[in-house]
Amino acid sequence: MSWQASVERTVTGLGYELVDTERTSSAGGGLLRIYIDRVAGDPNGEFITVDDCEKVTRQLQHVLEVENCAYARLEVSSPGLDRPLKKPADFARFTGLAIDLTLKLAFQGRKKYSGVLQPRPEGEGEGWRIVFNDGKTDQALDFSLDEVREARLVPVVDFKGRRSAPAEAPAGMAAPGQEVDGGRER
Repeated sequence: MSWQASVERTVTGLGYELVDTERTSSAGGGLLRIYIDRVAGDPNGEFITVDDCEKVTRQLQHVLEVENCAYARLEVSSPGLDRPLKKPADFARFTGLAIDLTLKLAFQGRKKYSGVLQPRPEGEGEGWRIVFNDGKTDQALDFSLDEVREARLVPVVDFKGRRSAPAEAPAGMAAPGQEVDGGRER
């Protein structure tokens, strides 16, 4: 069995999705980098935590030793906010979200597109569609996975969810929700 098959079997067996693997060669086996993600609808949340990475790392260390796979360093991490889309299941899972798409061959002089991923409408064949704005109007480009060099989610960072604790009110002034009478709270 190949090291890739062992890694995939281990990661999926622990309840995660294997997104990608990278291996760099050097003396001693090089770096082995594993990207994991939660499966769609995971009741434990939608984001990979340090504990998840640690759990997978520990299991992989044992499996790779048994499989006699040499490596100098093992890294397990989340795929990040700009997660790559590689398999048909990735495209299906992230339908409706913004992606950056790079084609292998240029279409009308352009290889890079950024827009919303959609399935191709029924009756129009297999594949996907990206809806983007060309600066004037919305356009749609149909593509198949074999035409894709790279596809990644567009990172969405929402700072609105971060709330800071209310600031302390100076002496003699009321903090929100408090009343002050003669410099004393009541």
